Amino acid sequence: MSLATSGALSGLRILDLTHALAGPFCSQILADHGADVIKVEPLEGDFFRRMGPFRQDDQEQHYGGLFQSCNRNKRSIALNLKHPEGQALLRELVGSADALVENYRAGVLDKLGIGYEDLKRVNPRLVYTSVRGFGDKSGGQSPYMDWPAFDIVAQAMGGWMGITGEDADHPVKVGGGAGDTVSGLFAAFGTMAALWHARSSGQGQYVDVAMTDSILALSELVVSQFSYRGVSPQPAGNGIPGLAPFGTIHVKDGVIAIAAPHDPQFHLLCDLIGLPELKADPRFSTEALRWENHRLLTQAIESFTRSRTKLELRDLFGGRVPFSPIYNAQEIFSDPHFAARQMLPEVEQPGSSRPVAVPGVPVKLSQTPGQVRHRAPLLGEHTREILAGLGLASERIEALVDARVISTQ
Repeated sequence: MSLATSGALSGLRILDLTHALAGPFCSQILADHGADVIKVEPLEGDFFRRMGPFRQDDQEQHYGGLFQSCNRNKRSIALNLKHPEGQALLRELVGSADALVENYRAGVLDKLGIGYEDLKRVNPRLVYTSVRGFGDKSGGQSPYMDWPAFDIVAQAMGGWMGITGEDADHPVKVGGGAGDTVSGLFAAFGTMAALWHARSSGQGQYVDVAMTDSILALSELVVSQFSYRGVSPQPAGNGIPGLAPFGTIHVKDGVIAIAAPHDPQFHLLCDLIGLPELKADPRFSTEALRWENHRLLTQAIESFTRSRTKLELRDLFGGRVPFSPIYNAQEIFSDPHFAARQMLPEVEQPGSSRPVAVPGVPVKLSQTPGQVRHRAPLLGEHTREILAGLGLASERIEALVDARVISTQ
């Protein structure tokens, strides 16, 4: 029986042959919205299970926080895909699946006889999505196709690190695994676009997503500056070239983010901080001049903010000019916005006496909302259930366990 009971994608079955973060994040998005996602793991499990953090009272350590954050709402079957019988079982699963997502190195599954060309003969409607550092030959064979990649590699080559940081000598990656999660988002979109086509045409297809391409697709500043002006933009700290005030400013007890570059916002900001004369200052009279003199403008604004706390400035700026304190994790967990938006739902953590919070579902559908229904699965937790759904008798399942083709909880 599927874990999914509702959601816009209820009725879809997705085979998830992914590991680490990019692929699992893609399939989790589909699971959050009701798809029945079957995570097909090797007998030793996705290596991300062994990544922390772990609760102090968790002596079992079935999986840590990173795995929990990108594998909720899924079922797990532990299957030895190097064994011919394991490959045969996967083909049986493919027969009733709508899509398959994988992020192995290019060619690995082809060598096992379970690549796209093999599986589309089993199920012509199958949408087969791969997420790799530099893509596959389907979308254009990169000279780096066989290179391994991590988040930081995608951010470095895709354009983000070259414009992030205070200066060109100190490039900085975006916090979190954006190289993985952004490509996971694009993979989820590509999978659904292909499924929409398959619904009307009966024809599946290959969806090829590269992590580096995904980062470049969101590097609009890099592309537009070079394409239009032949300029390679440099890091500009927390600002955006051409806009001021826009970035971070110091306050009595830390740093805040503020953005009031356009005349109505800037004029209101000047009034709120008791410096209306800034509006008439010729150095700040236009948006272009405010950027040319943004360091002087920041100093003027900080002459007010350095004597006020973040809380005082929230009361002053909130709802008036675009502003936010720069939150740490504790402040995020305490803020009523995230509670109201159900962005920190709690799930069971096997081995721990208390539930844990996971990132919630950001897309809010009014009629068919997605939701966090179930914790991440134990390794092989649903192996028996899934194989019984294929019609395998219990004796056959036990024989497969003994032969190390499958493992179960």
